[in-house]
Amino acid sequence: MPARPDDGRVTTLTKPAPPGFLRSRVGGLPRVFWVLWGGTFLSRLGAMVAPFLGLYLVTVRGLSLGQSGVVMAVLGVGTLAGQVLGGVLADRVGRRFTLTLATIASGAAMIALGYAATFPLLLAAALALGLFMDMHRPAAQAVVGDIVPAADRPRAFGLLFWAINFGYAVAMVTGGTLAERGFLWLFWINAAVCAAYGLLVWRAVPETRPPYVPGGPGFRAVLRDRVMVVYCLLTLVFTLVLMQCMTTMPLAMRADGLSARAYGLVVAANGVLIVLVQPLVTAWLSRRDSSRVMAAGCALVGVGYGLTALFDSFAGYAVAVVVWTAGEIVAATVVQAIVADLAPPDLRGRYNAVYGLAWSGGFMLAPILGTRLLERGTSVLWLTCLALGLLAAAGQLALRPAVRRRHLSSV
Repeated sequence: MPARPDDGRVTTLTKPAPPGFLRSRVGGLPRVFWVLWGGTFLSRLGAMVAPFLGLYLVTVRGLSLGQSGVVMAVLGVGTLAGQVLGGVLADRVGRRFTLTLATIASGAAMIALGYAATFPLLLAAALALGLFMDMHRPAAQAVVGDIVPAADRPRAFGLLFWAINFGYAVAMVTGGTLAERGFLWLFWINAAVCAAYGLLVWRAVPETRPPYVPGGPGFRAVLRDRVMVVYCLLTLVFTLVLMQCMTTMPLAMRADGLSARAYGLVVAANGVLIVLVQPLVTAWLSRRDSSRVMAAGCALVGVGYGLTALFDSFAGYAVAVVVWTAGEIVAATVVQAIVADLAPPDLRGRYNAVYGLAWSGGFMLAPILGTRLLERGTSVLWLTCLALGLLAAAGQLALRPAVRRRHLSSV
């Protein structure tokens, strides 16, 4: 009610405003989303096997470098197949079933890989692990598209991106410590976390898939969607550039006389910046046009790697990492939200599977193209990355009208 101060003016008593900072970033999202977010964070906390797999195969199982490379290549082939199978199952059988199957089965495959003692058994276990390890991704992304309104999807996917990176950073530290006590710890913890995620999904995530119509559209419908195909090709180019940090950057830094420790420190800055900065900018970026945000992210990644051509010092590489990390943060806010806008509800699993193939394809092509360019000189490599980043940015802007129309139709 009104309150009258001593000077006779009438004012209105109001309650303190709720914390707008947190509300604009985490408020308003469905409970099911937070179950997925918690499961994603939990699964990344336990994701300790993949980063140390090569070391395990060589030091514990006694494989040669060539044999170790074959096992990890088979793991990669399995992830590609898992994306496709996961997309089909998510649309035909259900998101909840696919998520549960993939997480629990990947836990079992982890244990099988940990105890496989011969080269053929290691290959079989790696193929199974790759298949189930990535099968859940199309289903999880489809659930977010099903339950989160179009206007909130960039914020939701940005929060998932943050959970993945924060969990992975913690996993790298704890995984290295546990590996010194015995690699089997990594396999068992990773398996237990996968099983926990699967049980959490089964108990707390309802089925969100639209009714399945036998004989309905399949992957051909996705490949006939020219907007989606072009968007995935641009994503492949973006990923190819971004992943140079894990392939050619350590080689280029060594050529410049910098140590492995220096590489570890500058790449660690990438994870630190994502964890600290990404929650602060997601809400602001999610209110901007998605294609323009994606174009800005592609351009920043290209410019960041292009700057590396000017430097051969630790400080120079650190500056470049800051720039392309900013681009990664910007792009990650909208890259999957655009897929959700483009996908019809009954094909969200398959659309996300094709997007996953584009991302995996860029990851696989990055070392092939990067090392070829590095043989011609570091400047050739980094200036090519600059050109590809700007090309991807221009492509995103050219695609903007079509993406915008699909976004408005999904609101």
